[in-house]
Amino acid sequence: MIAQRLMKLNVALASLAFAACVTINVYFPAAAAEKAADQIIDTVTSGGSATGAPGPAAPKTSPSVPPVSSLRRGAAADELPVLLVAAGRVLELLVPAAHAQAEANLDVSSPGVRAVTASMQARWGELEKYFASGAVGMTSSGLIELRDQGLVPIAERATAKRLVSEDNNDRNTLYAEIAKANGHPEWEADIRRIFAQRWVQRAAQPGWYYQDASGAWKQK
Repeated sequence: MIAQRLMKLNVALASLAFAACVTINVYFPAAAAEKAADQIIDTVTSGGSATGAPGPAAPKTSPSVPPVSSLRRGAAADELPVLLVAAGRVLELLVPAAHAQAEANLDVSSPGVRAVTASMQARWGELEKYFASGAVGMTSSGLIELRDQGLVPIAERATAKRLVSEDNNDRNTLYAEIAKANGHPEWEADIRRIFAQRWVQRAAQPGWYYQDASGAWKQK
């Protein structure tokens, strides 16, 4: 009877642990995405080298919990509460660990991400003057737009349009590559949303134009 109850407890624990990990891991790690966005934006705008995101912090040391297998064979029924307490401690340790895994740094060191980051970095210096003049602004979808070509000298308009088009191609590729490199292509829209916010907050200078959530142009 005791052995059957122990087996059921083990099965229940395994099921709870699996469910906790699966449920938590599907959530989009927004904090990690912000850190990844800041790293890439800093690289693009400051001329730094595109490197992988810092590794996750070392796991905390977990207190030792005696394994069920170490219990005496033929344990008395009054020892089951002790097992339940131990089970609770195991789950308490397991769930924070799953949260930590979900919030780990996103990988931005894949060849695809590094290549597109370098391409944007090489172009940024040419785009800056168009941001500063107000001709080009940052959109709410994480792209850039030639919002007023009248602010661009006629002789430079073709160049400005080309730079905007090339940069948008790179931005679209960047968001998709980050999602793919981390094994979650479905995260692309969320990554784009985070980048749209961080471009304005981290890269835009005072006076530069950006779109708010409604699509209206504003100056920082």
